[in-house]
Amino acid sequence: MNGMSLTWPGTPAARMRKRLALLVAVMALVAATVGLPGTAQAKTVSHSKLAALTIPVVAPFTGVDAVLGPKYATACLAATEEINLVGGISGHQINCKTVDTRGDPADAVPAVGQMYATTKNIAFVIGCTSDEASTVVPVFGSHGTVSFCMTGESEFDAVKFPYFFRLVPPDAADAVAMVAIAKNKGFNKIALAFGNDAGSQTFVAPAEAAIAKVKSMSIVSNQTLDISATTFQTEAQSIVSAHPDAILMEALGAAGVALLSEIYQLNGSKMIPVIGTSAMIDPTFFAGIIKAVGTQTFISSFDADNQVSTGATAAYPLFKRLVLAQKGRVKGVGNFSSLLSANGTVHLYDGINLAALAMVMSGSTSGAKYKADILKIANGVPGAKVVTSYKAGVAALKAHKKIRYQGVGGFYSFDAFQTSFGAFEDTKFTATGSTVNVATLSAKELNSL
Repeated sequence: MNGMSLTWPGTPAARMRKRLALLVAVMALVAATVGLPGTAQAKTVSHSKLAALTIPVVAPFTGVDAVLGPKYATACLAATEEINLVGGISGHQINCKTVDTRGDPADAVPAVGQMYATTKNIAFVIGCTSDEASTVVPVFGSHGTVSFCMTGESEFDAVKFPYFFRLVPPDAADAVAMVAIAKNKGFNKIALAFGNDAGSQTFVAPAEAAIAKVKSMSIVSNQTLDISATTFQTEAQSIVSAHPDAILMEALGAAGVALLSEIYQLNGSKMIPVIGTSAMIDPTFFAGIIKAVGTQTFISSFDADNQVSTGATAAYPLFKRLVLAQKGRVKGVGNFSSLLSANGTVHLYDGINLAALAMVMSGSTSGAKYKADILKIANGVPGAKVVTSYKAGVAALKAHKKIRYQGVGGFYSFDAFQTSFGAFEDTKFTATGSTVNVATLSAKELNSL
């Protein structure tokens, strides 16, 4: 099954018509699925029957953003392995199920409809990227399904969806972090190169605004990449001719490899420094680009902003063991060690633990009943005991203690719109494809942009 990421072509009016058409499709789906078997199964699960629960991983598994789905699926398999080993959620075993959105809102809507029509006992949903979140999050909410989405879209910054939780900052904050990294490195002439998919385009305007606030910085080239293309000679030549100090970019999969390979060739076999988004901390991208330009050349010239602390939390050793144990079970992942710092894998693993503990705390698998406990366990309450695993959390709850979860990504603190902001870091690849964080970006640095 092959698909293409949605491109928003033409004028603002044309884009608005496209969005309205998708909204109509969403509303039709909501109306059509009300009352279907599986629509709200999590609300009616009987603990006496100990029915298995399912966590759908709703994300791109094919199409140009197909690198994202396997990261999220690995998080699900790793987290549920521990949950099941210690007895499940109040006796309910947990299964993972992939739902391919192809990275396109038009494909995501019917895929989610099929999910509800055929899947019993949905516990909650993870995944949903910026490619499709705007169309599927309202559907999840209409069915009372808690969702943990990896989306940076600005529409979730000011509108509250009661069943929606976001464990990463908006793309606007990501873009500011990228500019902060460039500023810290003394880069002034900046080229932008972002894919034409909805997820990548959300970085552009915030990056432009942040660059405008730095007196010494300017944008010398601004390229929109057709990520379904196989060559980028025109865009690469425009970037090279502009002589930038650095390139800020997001182009997932083969597109990123193709663009940087062509820039390298046109620039006399020299890399221009690149600052990528956290989505580019990807084993497939790493494997492709080192073949084109060489390992040392690439790793010395590439940084990415990220929102996780790798190896520094008490939850990390268990997470590492569980993630590496999934090798061979998930297709589309090259070097599994790179997932140990991939924000999608890290934060969704933590999200699953938060939701599972909330179910235990509330004594219910109904999203309407346990979602409030997600906030209590994440944000913390007075006298709460810090726990760093699902097993430890269940033990504390059975001992009638209040708990606060500290995950692989640290503590989570949700705002009024149920978004959790974490610290940003400057991350680099190592020669083996793993990653290391070389700097932490302070709130002062980010607030200055």
